[in-house]
Amino acid sequence: MEPAPVIAALESGVLVLTLNRPQRLNAMSTALIEAMNRELARARDDSAVRAVLLTGTGRGFCAGADLVGSGPMEPTADGRPDLGREMDRIFNPMIRAMRALPKPIVAAVNGVAAGGGANLALACDIVLAARSARFDQAFVRISLIPDLGGTWFLPHTVGDARARALAMLGAAVPAEEARRMGMVWQVVDDADLMTEATALARRLAAGPTLSYAAIKRAINEAATNTLDQQLDLERDSQRALGRSADFREGVAAFLAKRPAQFTGH
Repeated sequence: MEPAPVIAALESGVLVLTLNRPQRLNAMSTALIEAMNRELARARDDSAVRAVLLTGTGRGFCAGADLVGSGPMEPTADGRPDLGREMDRIFNPMIRAMRALPKPIVAAVNGVAAGGGANLALACDIVLAARSARFDQAFVRISLIPDLGGTWFLPHTVGDARARALAMLGAAVPAEEARRMGMVWQVVDDADLMTEATALARRLAAGPTLSYAAIKRAINEAATNTLDQQLDLERDSQRALGRSADFREGVAAFLAKRPAQFTGH
């Protein structure tokens, strides 16, 4: 019996999702993506989950889609794979679920993040990387384009010119350079990655989850909103948040000079 492709563990409000195909550098098989989609639905629906931490087993974060054996590369009736079918069926729903999840997602990139694996990390809200990690837009080497949102995430994080160069050259970017470009929030020593990422995820889990959900929605919609539309969205969000128990608690804690105890209500 093969081990679970994704290991899930809930502790202190943090759902830790560990990609678990180390023999394939955690390349994304159909089973792995389907497991991710189930866990993201759980994260959405389970009030005990207040933040998500995504990482990989072994020496890699994720080597992208599995190009060997069953999964996205399975041939159709004409003997050729239909990659678009698989994008629609499992890959794109995962990215949409991550961006729409009303809870923060932290990526702990523990090694190579290549192809779709790089963009899986970029789909998270906050990315921490081990010093040895690298982000590799490898698609062009097999005559494809960046997917899993890569053609959207890259221009929005590193700018148009760098995004074009990274995609067309299939460039591999070391962790420190990825941080300078804006893809990574923080780079830490390899031995400290999970300690730092877990502490960050737990900090978020103890925080104002209603605020996090509104922040995610506002930043997502800012990509296509006009300034007037964004100002209206901010107004509506502040109106709703200002009526929450967490807002009252945050103000009371600020005035009393004590830590706030947020409940998500």
